[in-house]
Amino acid sequence: MAAPAVESKVATALRVVFRRVEEAAKRSGRRVEDVRVVAVGKTKPVTLIRDLYDSGHRCFGENYVQELIQKAPQLPDDIKWHFIGHLQSNKVKPLLAAVPNLDMVESVDNEKIANLLDQTVTNLGRRSLRVLVQVNTSGEESKSGVEPSDCVALAKHVKQNCPNLVFSGLMTIGRPDYTSSPENFQVLSSCKDEVCKELGMPECQCELSMGMSGDFEKAIEMGSTNVRIGSTIFGPREYPNKKCQ
Repeated sequence: MAAPAVESKVATALRVVFRRVEEAAKRSGRRVEDVRVVAVGKTKPVTLIRDLYDSGHRCFGENYVQELIQKAPQLPDDIKWHFIGHLQSNKVKPLLAAVPNLDMVESVDNEKIANLLDQTVTNLGRRSLRVLVQVNTSGEESKSGVEPSDCVALAKHVKQNCPNLVFSGLMTIGRPDYTSSPENFQVLSSCKDEVCKELGMPECQCELSMGMSGDFEKAIEMGSTNVRIGSTIFGPREYPNKKCQ
């Protein structure tokens, strides 16, 4: 009889994350299946992502366009990629052209980017692309995202004027240490209430992408349906250079 395969470190770490997700979901009266875990491989090699893929995980995220463009062709095409970083207009076409299995752009923060994504989907003959509107819930100037007071207008623009995009909810980013305060999460939750009311959208169809390695349990307790976990799964990030944009 063959010896059982040794589980990789990242697969073990993911199992621990899912256990924590399940416990947080229970505390909020939901199931673990109600929360998507996006494994963020920022600065990490393809080999580690492959290890996690081989353990059965299929949802991965990247922050930098060039890094995703380099990694995606080296990995199976049934991966559902999420782009979660700031998206510049000149990167839209290269991203969509190089990553046909891009499942979601979580960081739409203005009408220009929304329009470019919509037009590029048409030009490339891609299927509709799911998007989230990024909201700056902390008021930090260094953060991308629309002001909370502007999130309804941008969500409405995507839904009414971008037929090739599927408005799927809202997203926010924590502080540099990958944490946010409960106030940040409450702001995004309130934005969701306003968006659903204005768009006549069932709340169950409006996702909340909030929570990272340092705060995902609290985010789930406060309604997050999508958590973006990097260092807790893959270990501390490494920055050999800054030319990843």
